[in-house]
Amino acid sequence: MFISNLLLFFVTFLGGSLPLWFKGIDDRRTNYLLAFSGSFLLSITLLHLLPETFEELGHEAGLFLLGGFFIQLLIQRFTHGVEHGHTHVHVEGHHHEHHGHDHHSHDHGHTIHRIPLYSIILGLSLHAFMEGIPLGFNYRLEGTQSSLYLAVGAHKLPEAMLLTSLVLRFKGRRQALIILLLFSLITPIASMLADVLGKQYMLMSKIVMWVIPVVAGAFIHIATTIFFESGTRQHLLSWQKTGAILIGVGLGLATLLFE
Repeated sequence: MFISNLLLFFVTFLGGSLPLWFKGIDDRRTNYLLAFSGSFLLSITLLHLLPETFEELGHEAGLFLLGGFFIQLLIQRFTHGVEHGHTHVHVEGHHHEHHGHDHHSHDHGHTIHRIPLYSIILGLSLHAFMEGIPLGFNYRLEGTQSSLYLAVGAHKLPEAMLLTSLVLRFKGRRQALIILLLFSLITPIASMLADVLGKQYMLMSKIVMWVIPVVAGAFIHIATTIFFESGTRQHLLSWQKTGAILIGVGLGLATLLFE
Protein backbone atom coordinates (compact mmCIF):
# COMPACT_ATOMS: atom_id res chain seq x y z
CA MET A 1 0.00 0.00 0.00
CA PHE A 2 2.88 2.38 0.76
CA ILE A 3 4.29 1.91 -2.76
CA SER A 4 0.83 2.48 -4.28
CA ASN A 5 0.39 5.70 -2.28
CA LEU A 6 3.87 6.87 -3.26
CA LEU A 7 3.09 6.26 -6.93
CA LEU A 8 -0.23 8.08 -6.55
CA PHE A 9 1.59 11.07 -5.06
CA PHE A 10 4.09 11.18 -7.94
CA VAL A 11 1.36 10.79 -10.60
CA THR A 12 -0.58 13.69 -9.06
CA PHE A 13 2.45 15.92 -8.48
CA LEU A 14 4.29 15.29 -11.76
CA GLY A 15 1.09 15.35 -13.83
CA GLY A 16 -0.12 18.47 -12.05
CA SER A 17 3.20 20.22 -12.68
CA LEU A 18 2.88 19.90 -16.48
CA PRO A 19 1.17 23.32 -16.86
CA LEU A 20 4.22 24.87 -15.12
CA TRP A 21 6.57 23.67 -17.86
CA PHE A 22 4.44 23.33 -20.99
CA LYS A 23 2.19 26.03 -22.39
CA GLY A 24 0.72 23.88 -25.14
CA ILE A 25 -1.74 22.07 -22.84
CA ASP A 26 -5.08 23.48 -23.97
CA ASP A 27 -8.65 22.85 -22.80
CA ARG A 28 -9.32 20.48 -25.69
CA ARG A 29 -6.57 18.03 -24.69
CA THR A 30 -7.53 18.29 -21.03
CA ASN A 31 -11.17 17.53 -21.88
CA TYR A 32 -10.20 14.30 -23.67
CA LEU A 33 -8.12 13.29 -20.66
CA LEU A 34 -11.10 14.09 -18.42
CA ALA A 35 -13.45 12.02 -20.61
CA PHE A 36 -11.06 9.06 -20.37
CA SER A 37 -10.54 9.39 -16.60
CA GLY A 38 -14.28 9.89 -15.99
CA SER A 39 -15.29 6.77 -17.90
CA PHE A 40 -12.51 4.75 -16.24
CA LEU A 41 -13.53 5.99 -12.78
CA LEU A 42 -17.19 5.18 -13.46
CA SER A 43 -16.29 1.71 -14.74
CA ILE A 44 -14.21 0.89 -11.66
CA THR A 45 -16.94 2.23 -9.37
CA LEU A 46 -19.66 0.10 -11.00
CA LEU A 47 -17.57 -3.02 -11.61
CA HIS A 48 -15.59 -3.18 -8.36
CA LEU A 49 -16.56 -0.67 -5.68
CA LEU A 50 -20.35 -1.08 -5.72
CA PRO A 51 -20.40 -4.91 -5.69
CA GLU A 52 -18.00 -4.87 -2.72
CA THR A 53 -19.91 -2.26 -0.73
CA PHE A 54 -23.33 -3.84 -1.35
CA GLU A 55 -21.91 -7.18 -0.23
CA GLU A 56 -20.69 -5.57 3.00
CA LEU A 57 -23.68 -3.34 3.81
CA GLY A 58 -26.59 -4.81 1.86
CA HIS A 59 -29.44 -2.49 0.85
CA GLU A 60 -28.19 0.19 3.30
CA ALA A 61 -25.37 0.92 0.85
CA GLY A 62 -27.92 2.52 -1.46
CA LEU A 63 -28.71 5.22 1.12
CA PHE A 64 -25.02 6.10 1.53
CA LEU A 65 -24.58 6.02 -2.24
CA LEU A 66 -27.43 8.49 -2.70
CA GLY A 67 -26.00 10.67 0.07
CA GLY A 68 -22.57 10.68 -1.57
CA PHE A 69 -24.04 11.81 -4.88
CA PHE A 70 -25.61 14.89 -3.24
CA ILE A 71 -22.61 15.54 -0.97
CA GLN A 72 -20.52 15.92 -4.14
CA LEU A 73 -23.14 18.36 -5.38
CA LEU A 74 -22.55 20.43 -2.21
CA ILE A 75 -18.76 20.20 -2.59
CA GLN A 76 -19.20 21.54 -6.10
CA ARG A 77 -20.50 24.76 -4.53
CA PHE A 78 -16.91 25.32 -3.39
CA THR A 79 -15.01 23.84 -6.34
CA HIS A 80 -17.34 25.25 -9.03
CA GLY A 81 -16.76 22.09 -11.06
CA VAL A 82 -12.95 22.32 -11.39
CA GLU A 83 -12.69 18.57 -10.71
CA HIS A 84 -14.54 17.88 -13.96
CA GLY A 85 -12.91 20.57 -16.08
CA HIS A 86 -15.23 23.48 -15.42
CA THR A 87 -12.48 26.13 -15.18
CA HIS A 88 -13.91 28.56 -17.73
CA VAL A 89 -16.35 30.01 -15.19
CA HIS A 90 -13.41 31.65 -13.44
CA VAL A 91 -12.07 33.46 -16.46
CA GLU A 92 -15.28 34.51 -18.22
CA GLY A 93 -14.80 38.08 -17.03
CA HIS A 94 -11.42 38.20 -18.75
CA HIS A 95 -12.39 36.63 -22.05
CA HIS A 96 -16.01 37.75 -22.29
CA GLU A 97 -17.23 34.16 -22.74
CA HIS A 98 -20.73 33.58 -21.46
CA HIS A 99 -21.73 29.94 -21.25
CA GLY A 100 -24.60 30.33 -18.81
CA HIS A 101 -22.92 28.35 -16.03
CA ASP A 102 -21.99 31.18 -13.69
CA HIS A 103 -24.62 33.40 -12.10
CA HIS A 104 -22.08 35.85 -10.69
CA SER A 105 -21.10 39.19 -12.16
CA HIS A 106 -19.17 38.98 -15.42
CA ASP A 107 -17.84 42.55 -15.35
CA HIS A 108 -14.22 42.80 -16.50
CA GLY A 109 -11.86 41.50 -13.82
CA HIS A 110 -14.54 40.78 -11.20
CA THR A 111 -15.29 37.08 -11.69
CA ILE A 112 -12.40 35.85 -9.54
CA HIS A 113 -13.56 38.05 -6.61
CA ARG A 114 -16.99 36.44 -6.71
CA ILE A 115 -15.44 32.94 -6.76
CA PRO A 116 -12.49 33.06 -4.31
CA LEU A 117 -9.54 30.82 -5.11
CA TYR A 118 -9.34 29.52 -1.53
CA SER A 119 -12.92 28.22 -1.87
CA ILE A 120 -11.92 26.12 -4.87
CA ILE A 121 -8.77 24.81 -3.14
CA LEU A 122 -10.77 23.94 0.01
CA GLY A 123 -13.44 22.08 -1.98
CA LEU A 124 -10.87 20.16 -4.04
CA SER A 125 -8.93 19.26 -0.88
CA LEU A 126 -12.07 17.85 0.77
CA HIS A 127 -12.82 15.94 -2.42
CA ALA A 128 -9.21 14.62 -2.52
CA PHE A 129 -9.46 13.46 1.11
CA MET A 130 -12.69 11.59 0.38
CA GLU A 131 -11.04 9.91 -2.61
CA GLY A 132 -8.31 8.49 -0.40
CA ILE A 133 -10.57 6.74 2.13
CA PRO A 134 -11.67 3.81 -0.08
CA LEU A 135 -8.01 3.19 -0.97
CA GLY A 136 -7.24 2.29 2.66
CA PHE A 137 -9.88 -0.43 2.96
CA ASN A 138 -9.20 -4.16 2.67
CA TYR A 139 -11.54 -5.62 0.06
CA ARG A 140 -12.74 -9.18 -0.42
CA LEU A 141 -11.59 -9.38 -4.03
CA GLU A 142 -7.90 -8.96 -4.73
CA GLY A 143 -8.22 -6.73 -7.77
CA THR A 144 -10.54 -4.11 -6.24
CA GLN A 145 -7.92 -2.05 -4.41
CA SER A 146 -5.39 -1.99 -7.25
CA SER A 147 -8.16 -1.08 -9.73
CA LEU A 148 -9.26 1.76 -7.45
CA TYR A 149 -5.72 3.12 -7.27
CA LEU A 150 -5.57 3.15 -11.07
CA ALA A 151 -8.93 4.92 -11.36
CA VAL A 152 -8.17 7.53 -8.70
CA GLY A 153 -4.72 8.12 -10.24
CA ALA A 154 -6.29 8.62 -13.68
CA HIS A 155 -8.74 11.12 -12.17
CA LYS A 156 -6.10 12.97 -10.11
CA LEU A 157 -3.98 13.66 -13.20
CA PRO A 158 -6.33 16.10 -15.02
CA GLU A 159 -7.68 17.38 -11.69
CA ALA A 160 -4.19 18.40 -10.52
CA MET A 161 -3.40 19.94 -13.92
CA LEU A 162 -6.55 22.07 -13.78
CA LEU A 163 -5.84 23.18 -10.21
CA THR A 164 -2.24 24.16 -11.07
CA SER A 165 -3.36 26.06 -14.17
CA LEU A 166 -5.88 28.00 -12.10
CA VAL A 167 -3.46 28.89 -9.28
CA LEU A 168 -0.73 29.73 -11.80
CA ARG A 169 -3.06 32.16 -13.54
CA PHE A 170 -3.81 34.18 -10.40
CA LYS A 171 -1.04 33.49 -7.85
CA GLY A 172 2.14 32.72 -9.79
CA ARG A 173 4.55 29.82 -10.22
CA ARG A 174 5.90 29.45 -6.66
CA GLN A 175 2.50 29.34 -4.97
CA ALA A 176 1.16 26.99 -7.65
CA LEU A 177 4.01 24.55 -6.89
CA ILE A 178 3.45 24.71 -3.12
CA ILE A 179 -0.32 24.21 -3.41
CA LEU A 180 0.21 21.33 -5.86
CA LEU A 181 2.67 19.65 -3.47
CA LEU A 182 0.21 19.87 -0.57
CA PHE A 183 -2.71 18.80 -2.75
CA SER A 184 -0.75 15.75 -4.00
CA LEU A 185 -0.24 14.56 -0.41
CA ILE A 186 -3.91 14.67 0.65
CA THR A 187 -5.24 11.51 -1.04
CA PRO A 188 -2.27 9.25 -0.05
CA ILE A 189 -2.48 10.54 3.56
CA ALA A 190 -6.25 9.86 3.68
CA SER A 191 -5.59 6.35 2.38
CA MET A 192 -2.96 5.63 5.05
CA LEU A 193 -5.15 7.10 7.81
CA ALA A 194 -8.10 4.93 6.76
CA ASP A 195 -5.84 1.86 6.73
CA VAL A 196 -4.17 2.49 10.11
CA LEU A 197 -7.28 3.66 12.01
CA GLY A 198 -9.45 0.96 10.42
CA LYS A 199 -7.09 -1.75 11.68
CA GLN A 200 -6.73 -0.31 15.19
CA TYR A 201 -10.31 0.70 15.98
CA MET A 202 -13.45 -1.31 15.22
CA LEU A 203 -15.60 1.84 15.12
CA MET A 204 -13.26 3.48 12.60
CA SER A 205 -13.40 0.34 10.47
CA LYS A 206 -17.19 0.63 10.41
CA ILE A 207 -17.04 4.35 9.60
CA VAL A 208 -14.66 3.67 6.71
CA MET A 209 -17.08 1.01 5.47
CA TRP A 210 -19.92 3.57 5.51
CA VAL A 211 -17.80 6.22 3.80
CA ILE A 212 -16.93 3.98 0.84
CA PRO A 213 -20.45 4.05 -0.74
CA VAL A 214 -20.59 7.79 -0.02
CA VAL A 215 -17.40 8.23 -2.06
CA ALA A 216 -18.79 5.88 -4.73
CA GLY A 217 -21.82 8.18 -5.04
CA ALA A 218 -19.47 11.15 -5.43
CA PHE A 219 -17.51 9.27 -8.10
CA ILE A 220 -20.72 8.62 -10.05
CA HIS A 221 -21.64 12.31 -9.86
CA ILE A 222 -18.19 13.40 -11.07
CA ALA A 223 -17.94 10.82 -13.86
CA THR A 224 -21.40 11.49 -15.28
CA THR A 225 -20.91 15.27 -15.06
CA ILE A 226 -17.65 14.94 -17.01
CA PHE A 227 -19.56 13.27 -19.86
CA PHE A 228 -21.88 16.26 -20.13
CA GLU A 229 -19.44 19.07 -19.37
CA SER A 230 -16.23 18.08 -21.19
CA GLY A 231 -15.91 18.35 -24.95
CA THR A 232 -17.41 21.01 -27.17
CA ARG A 233 -19.07 24.20 -25.95
CA GLN A 234 -22.40 22.75 -27.04
CA HIS A 235 -21.59 19.63 -24.96
CA LEU A 236 -21.73 17.45 -28.08
CA LEU A 237 -20.32 13.93 -28.10
CA SER A 238 -17.46 14.29 -30.61
CA TRP A 239 -15.73 11.22 -32.02
CA GLN A 240 -12.54 12.11 -30.09
CA LYS A 241 -14.47 12.27 -26.83
CA THR A 242 -16.30 9.03 -27.69
CA GLY A 243 -12.93 7.36 -28.32
CA ALA A 244 -11.56 8.58 -24.97
CA ILE A 245 -14.67 7.26 -23.17
CA LEU A 246 -14.45 3.86 -24.91
CA ILE A 247 -10.76 3.51 -23.96
CA GLY A 248 -11.64 4.29 -20.33
CA VAL A 249 -14.46 1.72 -20.29
CA GLY A 250 -12.26 -0.84 -22.05
CA LEU A 251 -9.50 -0.48 -19.45
CA GLY A 252 -12.11 -0.67 -16.70
CA LEU A 253 -13.36 -3.97 -18.10
CA ALA A 254 -9.77 -5.19 -18.42
CA THR A 255 -9.29 -4.78 -14.65
CA LEU A 256 -11.76 -7.65 -14.16
CA LEU A 257 -8.87 -9.87 -15.25
CA PHE A 258 -7.17 -8.97 -11.94
CA GLU A 259 -9.80 -10.96 -10.05
